[in-house]
Amino acid sequence: MRTDLLGLTADSLAALTNRGLVKRAGKEPAPELRTDPDGTVHGSFSDGLTAILPPGGLDLARCTCGATGVCRHVIGVILAYQRLPVEAAPESLPWSPGQVTDDELTAKIGARLMAAARRTERTGFTARVRRATSADPVPQVELATATVRFLVPGDLGFVHTDTVAGSRDDVIALAVWAFRVADELHPGVPEVRVDVGGEAEAGTGSGLERALGLAGTILREGAAHLGQGLDATIADVQRHLDAARLRWPLLAVGDLAEQLTSYRDRSAHYRPELLASHVAELHARHRAVTRPDATLRSSVLGTAEAAETPLRRARLESLGCRIRGLGDQRIAEVYLAHSDSSMVLVLRRQWDGDDDGAALARRRIATSTLAALATGNLVTESAVRSASRTVRLATGRISKTTVSPSRGDWGELPPSLVVTDFAALSRELDALTLRPIRPRVEAELVRVVAVTRVEAVTYAPGDQRLDAVIVDQAGSTATVRATHTGAAPGRLDSLAAVLAGEEGELRFVSGVVGRTAGGVVIEPVGLAAGGRVVVPDLQPAGGSGRLMIAEDDRHEPLTAALIDTRGLLAEVAHRGLSHLPPTYDARLATAAQRLTVLGLHRIAQAVTAFAAMRTHDSDEAIEQAWIDAYLRLDVALDLN
Repeated sequence: MRTDLLGLTADSLAALTNRGLVKRAGKEPAPELRTDPDGTVHGSFSDGLTAILPPGGLDLARCTCGATGVCRHVIGVILAYQRLPVEAAPESLPWSPGQVTDDELTAKIGARLMAAARRTERTGFTARVRRATSADPVPQVELATATVRFLVPGDLGFVHTDTVAGSRDDVIALAVWAFRVADELHPGVPEVRVDVGGEAEAGTGSGLERALGLAGTILREGAAHLGQGLDATIADVQRHLDAARLRWPLLAVGDLAEQLTSYRDRSAHYRPELLASHVAELHARHRAVTRPDATLRSSVLGTAEAAETPLRRARLESLGCRIRGLGDQRIAEVYLAHSDSSMVLVLRRQWDGDDDGAALARRRIATSTLAALATGNLVTESAVRSASRTVRLATGRISKTTVSPSRGDWGELPPSLVVTDFAALSRELDALTLRPIRPRVEAELVRVVAVTRVEAVTYAPGDQRLDAVIVDQAGSTATVRATHTGAAPGRLDSLAAVLAGEEGELRFVSGVVGRTAGGVVIEPVGLAAGGRVVVPDLQPAGGSGRLMIAEDDRHEPLTAALIDTRGLLAEVAHRGLSHLPPTYDARLATAAQRLTVLGLHRIAQAVTAFAAMRTHDSDEAIEQAWIDAYLRLDVALDLN
C-alpha cells in the first residue's frame, strides 16, 4: 500500500504543483492502475498515455505525454489510487519530522547541501516550529529564508518549500533539526520558536568592530561635521559585513549611511533620532552576542540569512499600499501576504517627482499598475525575496506574473497573520524581543485585523490625524490611526468613508500594529469592504463627511518626557560629542530630574551617568555611557 500517495491531500498536491493542475486532473477520465511489487504505480489512460509513480516522491514520476515536470496525468493517477478500496491502517503515534535521520537527509539532499546545512547549524539559526493539528495536519518550520512543510509523514519525497526547487534544499535539513530541538525542549507544544546550534560561535566576538568604529566617529564628530570623506569608510564597513554575512548590522549601516547622505543633501528624510537609533542599534547587537548570557548570533546578526532567495511559483495576496514622500521623491510600498510561508513581503518602488497617491496609482510596475498590485492577487514565478523580506520581480521572467482583483477574503490567510482577538495581539506585542536586537524584517508587524464594528471616528486638527475605535468579537477595542501627508492627500477622506460604511460592510483592516499608551494601534494600509480592497493612500483627495473633532490629546507627561530626553541625547549624533554647546550639561540635568519625578529612576540614572562622564572619562567610556542612556530611552518608548 502506497501510504505516501494516500496521505496527499488536495492542498498538498496543489502546494507541490498548482491548484489549477489538480482541478484539471480531477476532471480527466480515471486511468487503469497497476502496482508493481516494489510499490511503483502505473496508470494507463484511454488515449494511450501512461504515467508511472515510483516510490520516493513526485520528482521521480514519469509520463509519456512529454510534459516538463509533474503533469495532470501523474496527478490523475494519484487521485485514482486514492479512490481504491484499501485496508484501514492501524492508528500510529504522532509523527515528527525530527524522527528523520541524518542518513535519510543526506540521501535526499546530497552531501554538498548537508555540508552547507552544517555550516549554518554551527553558526546557529532561529526557527518557528508548528506541529500538525486537526485543523492543519501538515507540520511545518518557518526559517529565515524559507518555509518547509512535511506533507507526508516519514517521506522526504513529499517535502514542500517555497524556494525554487534545488536552490536551497539545505533548508530541509535545517527544518528537521529544528523539530529535533523542539521535540527535546518543548514536547507537545503546538507552536514554538527555537534556537538551533550556534555553540561553536560563543565568545568569539561579534564581528562588528569596524562598524562600531564608524559609530564612534559619528558620535564624536556628529553628522553636522562629517563630510563625504567618510563614504569610503562606510563602503569598507559594508563590504566587511556583507562578506561576513552579518545581514542585520549591514542593513543598519545602510540606513545610517542614508541618514548622513540625507543631512548633506538637506533632505526632509534626515532625523537625528533615526541616526542616533542606528548607532545605538549596532552597539546593542554587539552587546547581545558578546555578553556571558549571549543571545544566539543568527537571530541578532542575521548570519543564517541568504542575501536573496528565489521563490518557486508563489501566490501573493495584496494587503494594501503605503505612499511616502521624501523631498522630491515618492516611495510606494505594496504589502503582499505569502500564505505558504506565513509572512508579509514588501514590494517597493520609487519615483522622482511630486505626484500624489492617486497619480501614482496609474504608474506601471512590470505588466500591471500600482493600483492593481495594491488591490490584487499575484501569481508569479519571478519573485525573489531578500533577507529583510522585501520582494522583487526578476526581469526577464516578468511574463510569468499575473494579477487578478482581490475580494479581500483575508480571513483565509494563515492564523498568524490574522488578528481576531485584540487582547491576544497585545500579549504578542508584549512578548516581542526588544527592537534594537530583533531581526531587521520588513513588514514584521503588518497584520490583518478583523473588525466587528466601528465604535467612533474622530479627527485631531492639530496633528491632522484620524482615529477610529474598532471592536473585536470579544468586545475589546483597538485604534485605527492615520495621519495626513501631502504624498497621499486622499488618505483620511477615503478612510473615513470606509469606516462610515459608505463602501459596504467593513470586514478587515490591514496595517502595521503597535502599542501606544498601553493600547493596540493599527496604522492602516488597506481595508476589505463591500467585496473589494480599498487602499486609502491611492485615493484622490476630497470628501464631504464631517468628523467629530477630538479633544486635545497632547502626550501624557511620561511619554513626553521620554520623547524630549531622547531628542536631547540624539543631539550627540547630530552635533558630535566634541561640539556640544556649553548649556548641554544643564539641559541633561533638567531632563534627569524630570524623569526622576515621573518615577523613571534607572533611565534618569543613565542620563546622569552620561552627563557626569563627559568631563572626567575617556572618549570610549563617554560613548558607552551615551549608548546605555539612549538604549534605555529607545526601549522605554517602544514599550510605552
